[in-house]
Order: sequence, then structure tokens, then C-alpha cells
Amino acid sequence: MKPIVEFCASNMHHGTDRVMKRLEQNPDYEVIEYGCLGNCGECYLFPFAFVNGDIVAAETADELYDKIEASVREQEAERAALDKLLDDL
Repeated sequence: MKPIVEFCASNMHHGTDRVMKRLEQNPDYEVIEYGCLGNCGECYLFPFAFVNGDIVAAETADELYDKIEASVREQEAERAALDKLLDDL
């Protein structure tokens, strides 16, 4: 299952457009841009995105990219651990 990374078009002034374009180059990600994600407070203050429904935020766009990558790895590790647990039952 591909990780879904969602961006808010109104958040692009923080440089998240570069992050989104970079992630779109990776065929392992499903990248979606919305006009609004309903997080206006966060949208105004700092770069953010949703990764499989979980908010990921950072102080800079470059840091956001790194945090998105880390969130994807963490979620994959958690999913693998859960799958193993279920297999062991």
C-alpha cells in the first residue's frame, strides 16, 4: 500500500510546493493536493502535510520533507510489527 501524502494549496507559501513536487517524483508515494485541508491555523503558521491521515509539521519546508520521510518509515515499521503480531496469533 502506497503512503498517501496530502498537501494544502493554501500552505504553498511556506515552500511546501517544492516538497510536494519532490515527493511526486517518487512512484512509491500517492501525493494529493487539495485547495483546503481544514487546518487553517497550522496552514498559516508553518509547513505541514498529512501522511496517511496523520499531520506532519515542521519549521521549514526542507525539514518537512525529512519529517514526511521519517513518518512514512515509522508507519511502515508499525504496520510490519502489527502484521507480525497478527501472524503469530
